[in-house]
Amino acid sequence: MKKALTLLMAFFLVVNCSRQKLPPEQVKTAVPEWAKSAVWYQIFPERFWNGDTTNDPRPLDLEGAWPYFTPPGWQRSPWTSDWFKLQPWEQKVDMGFYQIAGMRRYGGDLQGVLDRLDYLQELGITAIYFNPLFESPSHHKYDATFYHHIDNNFGPNPQRDREIWEQENPADPATWQWTTADSLFLKLIRECHRRGIRVIIDGVFNHVGATFWAFQDVVKNQQNSPYKDWFIIKRWDDPSTPENEFEYQGWYGVKDLPELREDEHGLVEPIREHIRAVVRRWGDPNGDGDPSDGIDGWRLDVAEMVKIGFWRDFRRWVKEVNPDAYLTGEVWWENWRKNKMFNAAPWLQGDVFDAVMNYRFARAVKRFVIDHKIQISVQAFVDSLQAIYRDYPRENVYVLMNLMDSHDVDRLASQIVNPDRWYDHAANPGQNPDYDVRKPTRKERRKQKLIVALQMTLPGAPMIYYGDEAGMWGGDDPDCRKPMVWPELQYEAETHHPLGKERPHDAVNFMRPLFSCYKKLIHIRRENPVLATGDIEFFLIDNNKKVLGFVRQNGREKIWVVLNNNPTRLDYQVPLENKSQSFDLLDLVTGKTLEVKNGAGEFSFKPYQIYILKRSDTPVQ
Repeated sequence: MKKALTLLMAFFLVVNCSRQKLPPEQVKTAVPEWAKSAVWYQIFPERFWNGDTTNDPRPLDLEGAWPYFTPPGWQRSPWTSDWFKLQPWEQKVDMGFYQIAGMRRYGGDLQGVLDRLDYLQELGITAIYFNPLFESPSHHKYDATFYHHIDNNFGPNPQRDREIWEQENPADPATWQWTTADSLFLKLIRECHRRGIRVIIDGVFNHVGATFWAFQDVVKNQQNSPYKDWFIIKRWDDPSTPENEFEYQGWYGVKDLPELREDEHGLVEPIREHIRAVVRRWGDPNGDGDPSDGIDGWRLDVAEMVKIGFWRDFRRWVKEVNPDAYLTGEVWWENWRKNKMFNAAPWLQGDVFDAVMNYRFARAVKRFVIDHKIQISVQAFVDSLQAIYRDYPRENVYVLMNLMDSHDVDRLASQIVNPDRWYDHAANPGQNPDYDVRKPTRKERRKQKLIVALQMTLPGAPMIYYGDEAGMWGGDDPDCRKPMVWPELQYEAETHHPLGKERPHDAVNFMRPLFSCYKKLIHIRRENPVLATGDIEFFLIDNNKKVLGFVRQNGREKIWVVLNNNPTRLDYQVPLENKSQSFDLLDLVTGKTLEVKNGAGEFSFKPYQIYILKRSDTPVQ
């Protein structure tokens, strides 16, 4: 077996911003130091926890969202109900499950996140990425009504917030006020920061919702609207005819999502100024020059669909407010139909984003650990990782969001149940009638634990999608957006199928052993900084036995990682050092000691087992 070339060997001087203003040349290159050691947790707010039932959505709050009507008898959906089971009001609607699901609301809110911060802190989370929080009529909120207000159903007083909106001119930041939802979000930021948890939010600046305040003015006033140049209007309405000829460009043709207009520089000037004001508002809410009361960065939606020049300006605006802020882009599919993902290097050249959502990592891990018939070899997996490390600057590699799933793909557990597909393809029964909706088996959970261990030990910042650690499963949107499973609640078993097929009766419950596994692996990563910032060398690549070994090293600090990617037990002699050395290693996962003689250790692997090893004479932090 050949040693792979050591990766990431060039020394790089890290500039620690520490919330100080940066000169222009440093704005271009600095990656936030805190993001290298981040353990991310993605929260889909409407489905995390209903902490305040007095703000639950009503039919009024759904107005303007697809399918543009609220069925008679509509009610908030029961948090603990069988996901595919139709509620009484749903049974009366002549629509399929995958159309009905978009009308559901479960009542998740910001108070729910505040209530569960102890849980996140116990898990070991250090950073939260929120799916869109801004006012919108949908459950997903990628169709903003405002960028400068948190959704009123996420706050304590929805009606009062509506009254505050009416007192403003959305085009004039001088008139903007703080709603009760806004204030609760600022409280949440304060509480997160007090606990050492960073907060970033979703910025959706390629398109808005049909209820967006400026678009509504265009709909009403047509050519006479001062915002007519904010959008791509193909045809104006002719008031002399009974028909409505008004036509505009929506994102991917979706009329719910009017696209914002661009010129050669990106978004046109009036929109840019509005977004810049939004950046200042959330980056430094009280405007005192100290950004500690604001968000810690942005995740930018469909970033490749906005000209890169705009993102350079956006970075400058953000860094002017908070030099230590983190920017990550959704730069994902170059050609979904051909299964081709972007090489995001153009967005990671020091003057655009710090990171991207690392779906390339997710695909490589899926093909290596999850797939059967189309499984890639150990060498091919290493090659896939090394391609990422070659493509992206060293400092950016450390802060990539190493995810396995999100609100846009099937959950990790269900990926394991449904192997041998292209990533993010044919991933729920609505797209693929053969997609299996069942709960994973105990053996399949072993793969999940191995994958999480890889997230915690490979370069890049690991990201957990809410509920994966609790045992949640589900296909692609909307099935990946089930209400969070909490240990104190009793849930209905899943017995229904969206296509009426037979399926197992699967109990839904919080999986404490799985949670404990995530917690331990996160603790190992956090207590060993070399796993966040160390160089990596792949020293063992055995395609026949499906054994992989790599070492993370920072100077004298060193951790070996060795894994068995097999469903069976395996005894294996692993070469760890040169043959003249003998010493003991501590496995940080099991707490057991492994003896190394003449540079090699005798490993007895369980199925899909991983060892994370440290010299036992090295103090354990």
